[in-house]
Amino acid sequence: MRIAEISSQDHHDEPPSPSPSSDLLTKLESITTDIEHHSPESPLPQTLNTTLRHIISQLSPLAPFHNSFNLQIWKLSYRLWNTCVDLSNFARSATSEVTEEHAKLRQVSADLLLIAVDVTGVPSPYFKCASFYYKTGMIWYELSRYDLASSCFEKATDLTAKVEVTSVTDREERRLLLDLNIARARTAWEVMDRNLAVNLLNRCKKVLFGIGENYIALANQYMCFGKSVLSKNDVVGVNEALKLMSEALELCEKGLGSVKKVEETVALKELRLKTLRFMAASHLQRDEFESVLKCVKVLRDGEKGENHPSSSVLAMKAWLGLGRYGEAEKELKGMVVNKGLPESVWVSAMESYLQAVGTSGAETAMGVFLGLLGRCNVSGGAAIRVVQRVVGDCVNGEGARVRVKVVGEFVSNDKVVALFSGEQAAKEQSGMHALLWNCAADHFRSKDYEVSAEMFEKSLLYVPHDLENRSLRAKGFRVLCLCYLGLSQLDRAQEYIDEAAKLEPNIACAFLKFKIYLLNNDHNGAITQVQAMPTCTDFTPEFLSLSAHEAIACRALPVAVDCLSRLLTFFSMGKPMPTTEVIVFRTLITILIQEPKNESEVLKYMKRAQTRFSDLGPERFFGTGEVGRRERNWFALNLWNIGLKSGQEKNYKLCGELFSICAEYYGITVDGEIEGNNLMVCKSLILAVSAMLAGEKLSMNPLLDNEVKEANELLERAGKILMTGSAKTHLVDDQTTTIEPQFYFIYTLSAYTLYTRLDDTESKQLLLIKNYANSKYCNPNHLLQIGLHASEGPRPNIEVVTFCLNTCISSLLSSSSPDYQTVALILRKLITITGFHKSNADNDGDDEDGVYGMYKKAYRIMVGLKAGEYPIEEGKWLAMTAWNRAALPLRLGQVVEAKKWMDMGFQLAGRVAGMDTYKSCMEDFVSGVEKKVQPQGHLIVGS
Repeated sequence: MRIAEISSQDHHDEPPSPSPSSDLLTKLESITTDIEHHSPESPLPQTLNTTLRHIISQLSPLAPFHNSFNLQIWKLSYRLWNTCVDLSNFARSATSEVTEEHAKLRQVSADLLLIAVDVTGVPSPYFKCASFYYKTGMIWYELSRYDLASSCFEKATDLTAKVEVTSVTDREERRLLLDLNIARARTAWEVMDRNLAVNLLNRCKKVLFGIGENYIALANQYMCFGKSVLSKNDVVGVNEALKLMSEALELCEKGLGSVKKVEETVALKELRLKTLRFMAASHLQRDEFESVLKCVKVLRDGEKGENHPSSSVLAMKAWLGLGRYGEAEKELKGMVVNKGLPESVWVSAMESYLQAVGTSGAETAMGVFLGLLGRCNVSGGAAIRVVQRVVGDCVNGEGARVRVKVVGEFVSNDKVVALFSGEQAAKEQSGMHALLWNCAADHFRSKDYEVSAEMFEKSLLYVPHDLENRSLRAKGFRVLCLCYLGLSQLDRAQEYIDEAAKLEPNIACAFLKFKIYLLNNDHNGAITQVQAMPTCTDFTPEFLSLSAHEAIACRALPVAVDCLSRLLTFFSMGKPMPTTEVIVFRTLITILIQEPKNESEVLKYMKRAQTRFSDLGPERFFGTGEVGRRERNWFALNLWNIGLKSGQEKNYKLCGELFSICAEYYGITVDGEIEGNNLMVCKSLILAVSAMLAGEKLSMNPLLDNEVKEANELLERAGKILMTGSAKTHLVDDQTTTIEPQFYFIYTLSAYTLYTRLDDTESKQLLLIKNYANSKYCNPNHLLQIGLHASEGPRPNIEVVTFCLNTCISSLLSSSSPDYQTVALILRKLITITGFHKSNADNDGDDEDGVYGMYKKAYRIMVGLKAGEYPIEEGKWLAMTAWNRAALPLRLGQVVEAKKWMDMGFQLAGRVAGMDTYKSCMEDFVSGVEKKVQPQGHLIVGS
C-alpha cells in the first residue's frame, strides 16, 4: 500500500496526540527524511539503528494512540520501508549484498507499524504488518541470522492469527499464510529442529485453499527437505527422506484432483515424476532394488514413451544390486538408443557397471564396452572422454585397479587403436597418450609400479614411430626403466634404458644406467658410468650431486666419494653449480668419517679445502655471517675430533698433521671478525707439537732437522698467543674463558723437550720451568711430572729436577691439607738424585750436606704429625737409609760423621710407628760404638 493512499484518509476531527508522542513523531519524521535523502552509494550511519530503537522504546509505552496519530505512524513506516526498497534495489544493481544495517532498518519499519497496527481506515492492517515482518524475516534468513528471522516470522504468524482463516479471501493474503508457514519451516530446518519444520509444513495443508500454485510450492518444499536428507547418505536419513518425498507425492496427487488449469496440471505432473525419481534414488540408497524398479515402471508409464535418462540409470543400478547383470546389460545397451542421454550419464552408468561386476566380470564388461563402442561408431575424441570417465581417480577407490585393467585392455584393442590412426586423428592420439600417461604417473606416485608400467606401455601404443616423436618414445622407455627399477626387475630396466639410449642418448640415460649399476652393487661399473657422464651433451654438474645422493642412499660410499670428488673439479671452472663448494667438501668428509681408516683421506680433502679458501677468501668459501662461522667451526671441530682419535690410536704423525691444519682453520676470520679463535689455535698448535714428540718417542727415531724446525715454529706461535694473553674466547655477558692449565703444562713440557736440541740447553730449560712455576697455570702435580721427566733420559737436568721438586714440595706443604704421600715420594726422589749427583761429582761435603739437609727437612715435616699421617713405608725408608749412610764413615774411622747419620736415623725411626725394635737395636749399637771410641774421638783399631 502506498503512502499516498493512507494520507488521503486522515481524520481531522481527532484530537491531537499528547506532546511527548508528538515530539517523538517529529524526531522520527526528521530521521526518516534524512534517510530518504541519504545517498545509496554511502553506508548508513552506524548510530542510526540505535537512535530509531530508542525512539520506538519511548513510543511503545505511550500506545494506544488516536487514529490520526496511528495513521501518521503508518505513513512514516511506509516511507521508511520504501526507502529500504530503494536501497535494496540499488544494492542489487550494484551487485553488492544487502547488509545487516539494511535488515535492521526494515525491522524498525515493521516494529513501528506494529505499534499502530490497530488503525481504522487501512484495509487488512494485520496482514499488511505481517507482510512487513515476513519480508524482513526473509532478509534475515538470507543473512543466515536464523534467530532474528524466526522472531519476525513468529510475530507475523501472531498477527495473522487474529484473523479467521475462513474469512481470508484475498489471494495474496492466502498466499502469505502459506509462505509464512513454509518460511518458519525452512528456518527451523536450518537450526536442525526438523520435527518443528515438518510440523509447520503439515500446518500448511490447511491453507492451500485449492490453489495449484500452493500445492506446487508446498510439494516443492517437502521435496527440498527430502533431497537435503538424502544428500547426507545416512540410513536413518533415507527413511525420513522417503517420508518427505511421499508427502510431496501425495500433495501432487491431491493437487491434480483439485486444479483445473492446464499449465498447473502440467507443472504438478512434472513435479510428480521428479518426486518419483528422487524416491527411486532413496530406495536405491537403502538397497531396496525392487522398490526402485517399481518406481521406474511407474515413471515409464507416466513418461509415455519419453524415456528420461535417469530412468535407465536407476533401473540399471537396481538390476546390478539384485545381481542380475544380464538385465543391467540390457539397460546399459538401451541407453545408447536414447538420443537425449547425456554422455556423462552413459559414462557414469558404465563406471557403475564395471565397479559392480568386479574383477571376475572384467571380460564381460570389456565385451559390453567394445560392443557399445562399435554400435555407436564412437570417434577418437568420444573414446577419450569415455576412458577418462571410466578411469576417473585411477589410484583411489576399491575398484581402481580393476578399472585401470579394463581400460588397459580396451585401449590395447586393435579396434580402439585404429580409431586414432591417420593424420586427422593426431590431436586425439596425443590426447589419449596424455590421458594414459597421467593415469600411469598417478600410480607411479602412489608406488604401484606394476600397474604404472602396464599403463606406460599402453601409452606407447599412441606414440607414432616417426622422427618427430623419437624423443617422446625415448621418454616412455626411460620412465618404464624407472618402473622396473621400483619393481627391482633390473634386467627389464636395463633393456628399456638401452632402448632409450638408442633413440636419445642423454644424461638421463647415463644416470639411470648408473643407478642400475648401484642396485647391482657393481661399484666399479657405477664409477665408470660417472666418468662417462661429462661426455653427454646435456650434462650439468647437478647430475654428479644427484649421483652422490643415490650412492649414499645405497651405502655405496666409495662411489659417493668419487662423485663428490669429481664435482669439486667443476667449481674452479666458473659454471653454475647445484650447491656450494663448502657443502660438497662437508658432505665428502662426512662420508669419509663414517668408515674407519679414512683419516688420511680426510686430511687430504681438508688440505684441499684449505687451499680453496685461501684462493677464494673465507667469506666466498664458507659464506658470510653466522652461516660462515658455523661452516668454519664444523671443519675445525672435525679436525680436532679426528686428531684426538688418531692420538688415542697412537698414530702420532697423522695426529700432528691434523692438529696443525686444525690451527689454520680456527685462525680464519669470517665476516668482520677481528681475530680467529686464538684459544683453539693455541690448543691445536700445542697438541700438534706434542703429537710430533710422542711419535718420536714411540718410534725411537729422532725428528729430522726440518721437523724440529717446524715443531719449534708451531710452538713459538702457541707461545706468542699464551704470552700475549690472547688465548681467550669471549662468551655472553662479557665473560671470557682462557686456556686450561693442562695445555700450558703440555706446552711447557714440549718446549722443554725441544730445548734439548739447542745450545745452552740447561739455562733455557731452567728459565722455561721457572716461568711456568711463576705462572697462574702452575699445578704441583704438573710440576712434579716435569721434574720426573727432566730426571729421565740421557741428559737429565739436575737443576731443573731439583727446582721442580723443591717448588712442588713448597707448594704442597703450603696447602691446607698437604698430600704427604706425594711429599714423601718427592723427598725420596730428591735424596736419590742428590746422592747420585754427589757420587758423580768431584766435590767434598757440600752435596753430602745437601743430602743430610733433605733428611733433616723430612724429619721436620714429620714432627707434629699424627701416627700414620706420614706414609709409614716412606718413613721407614728414610730412617733405614739415614742409618745405613753411617756405615761408610764408620769404616773410614770418621766417627763424628757416622754419629751424625746414626742420630738422624734414630730420630727418624722415633717418628715412625712400628720401629721400636729397630730403635732398641740402634741404641745398643751406638752405645757399643761410643765405648770403642778414644777420648780424642778416634776409634780403637782392631776392636
